[in-house]
Amino acid sequence: MPELDPVIHAESRLRALTTLNEVGELNRIAFTKLRGMLDMTAGNLSTHLRKLEDAGYVEITKTIEGRTPVTYVGISAEGRLAYLQYRKALRDLLAGLTQDGRSLPLEAP
Repeated sequence: MPELDPVIHAESRLRALTTLNEVGELNRIAFTKLRGMLDMTAGNLSTHLRKLEDAGYVEITKTIEGRTPVTYVGISAEGRLAYLQYRKALRDLLAGLTQDGRSLPLEAP
């Protein structure tokens, strides 16, 4: 049976990584914009981003623009690969495939 990455599997982290994957590899998004897109509190998003950052899946950059501190978040190359592997594992799981591509036996209802 395909294994799902437990770092990505939490709903909030999956939503964040999915959004960051759509932003693009060279792009990044402001923390406040990401928070608005995901409709999460700053503390909740920070907690989940820290877990993704600890796994090497996102990169967080803090800078000063004018006199205002701004935090940017982007998906790393490792995060993009992990996300793509997660998607494949989830598709295989839902399709009833094992890791070696064999079909799982169906059980009678």
